[in-house]
Amino acid sequence: MIGDRVSIGRAGAVADIRLRRPFKMNALDGPMFDALIAAAESIAVDPTIRAVVLSGEGKAFCAGIDLESLQGLMSDEGKQAMQSRSHGLANRYQQAALVWREVPVPVIAALHGVAFGGGLQIPLGADIRISAPDTKFSLMEVRWGIVPDMAGTVLLRSIVREDVLRELIYTARVFTGIEAASMGIVTQLAANPHVAALELASSIAEQGPRAVRAAKQLLNETQSVSPQVALLSESEAQVGLLAGPDQIEALNAHAEQRKPYYTDPEVS
Repeated sequence: MIGDRVSIGRAGAVADIRLRRPFKMNALDGPMFDALIAAAESIAVDPTIRAVVLSGEGKAFCAGIDLESLQGLMSDEGKQAMQSRSHGLANRYQQAALVWREVPVPVIAALHGVAFGGGLQIPLGADIRISAPDTKFSLMEVRWGIVPDMAGTVLLRSIVREDVLRELIYTARVFTGIEAASMGIVTQLAANPHVAALELASSIAEQGPRAVRAAKQLLNETQSVSPQVALLSESEAQVGLLAGPDQIEALNAHAEQRKPYYTDPEVS
C-alpha cells in the first residue's frame, strides 16, 4: 500500500497496482499523484516483477483531477508547482503519466467506467491499454478553461493522427472504448479489463525477463530517433542478449521439450 491512495498486489511475477479512492471515482489529488509515482518507482527496482497491471477500484478507472485540487492549482503556489521541473523534464503531474514509461517492464492499463482528463492521460504512459467497450473517455480540460497538462499532448501524439488529437482536445467530447479502440488509443476490448490485463501480463511474465526489459528499453529509446540510430540500437540490444541467460534457457527448454524457467535479472 502506498498511503491510502494506491495499493500494490502481486499475482506471481505480476504487480497489480490499483487506484484506491473509489468513493471519488479515483479522482486525482496531491496524495494520489505522489502515490502513483511512488508505486511505479518502487516496482521499477524490483527484479522479481516482470509485468504490471494498472487499474482502478470501484466504478471507474479515474474521473480526472479532483475539483478541489484543480482550484489549488489556480494559486501562485499551484502555478509555481506546474512550472517546476521536479522530475527531470516533467513536473509532478506529468510524471504521474510518464513514470509508467520509465518502469522497465511492460505496463498494462485496465480501463473501466470513466477515464476523464488526467484519468485518460495517465494510462497513455502504459505500454498497452485494455478497456471495456462502454468505458467513457474524454480529454475534457478545455471544458474547464485549461489544456491537457499531464503529458497527454506528448504521449497521445504518438498514438493517434494529429487531426484526431486536435479534435479530441478542442471539443472535449466523450467517446467510448469502442471508438477509442478504432483510434488506437485502446489496444483491445474486454468485458472485464482487469481480468484480461492480468491474463496478458501473466503471458508476458512467462517470457525471458531480460529480453522483455531490453525490448521495452529499445522501443522507448528509438521512438523518435533517426532510422540509423534505431537500427544500431536494435543491433546493440541484440548483442547484449545473445548467449545470455534467457537465450540459453530458451534453447535448453526447447531441446528438452519443457517450459523454460527464467531467473530474475540483476537490477542496478
